[in-house]
Amino acid sequence: MDYLIEGFIKAIQLILEGDAETWSAVKATLTVSGYSMCVSLLIGIPLGFILGYFSFPGKRKIRLIVDTLLSLPTVFIGLLVYGFLSRKGPLGDLGLLFTLPGVAIGQTILALPVVIALSATAVEAMDRHLRITLISLGAGRGRLVLTSLWEVRYGISAAALNAYGRVMTEVGISMMVGGNIKWYTRTITTAIALETGKGMFAMGVALGLILIAIAFAVNLSVSFLRKK
Repeated sequence: MDYLIEGFIKAIQLILEGDAETWSAVKATLTVSGYSMCVSLLIGIPLGFILGYFSFPGKRKIRLIVDTLLSLPTVFIGLLVYGFLSRKGPLGDLGLLFTLPGVAIGQTILALPVVIALSATAVEAMDRHLRITLISLGAGRGRLVLTSLWEVRYGISAAALNAYGRVMTEVGISMMVGGNIKWYTRTITTAIALETGKGMFAMGVALGLILIAIAFAVNLSVSFLRKK
């Protein structure tokens, strides 16, 4: 029990003293998750809106595929992305393997189904009388889409939050595609796995506390925006 208490004390010291190795992993995590979330939201929200708002042939099959992709293992995504980005792969010439942009590609694939599926669910739950009301008031297509998105903003926020949580806590993609390179592609989760395996419990706890703090800050921000 003493080593746990000692580990937490040392972890707090590492955070307060600004340990370079610890904060390097934090920076890499925030960078790569920022890249992946920007792309996921830009692509996922419009696709989710289309999937939830319109009726078209094959919609149920597409929805089934999207829902199935929600449970994709991160190691499987990492394996596929690794294969595409390796020297023998079709995208090997881009030199993205063992880089943060390469990790961001994998995390985008991980987050995209979450954003699409939850956005579509939020749109499907929207009041169907809204469209009729807007059309009767003379709203054009652009206004119709923007107003509908505004009505489901909380559902989309929840989709983004869920996707961000999955991206922040994944290990497989960051380990396989990023290579867990110190000072470069080592993220919080891969650093926790590595340092704990090496017996560096304090650094693992420090990174875990930072990860919890980031998650808390994101949830607090969403709660604040809802109140506003």
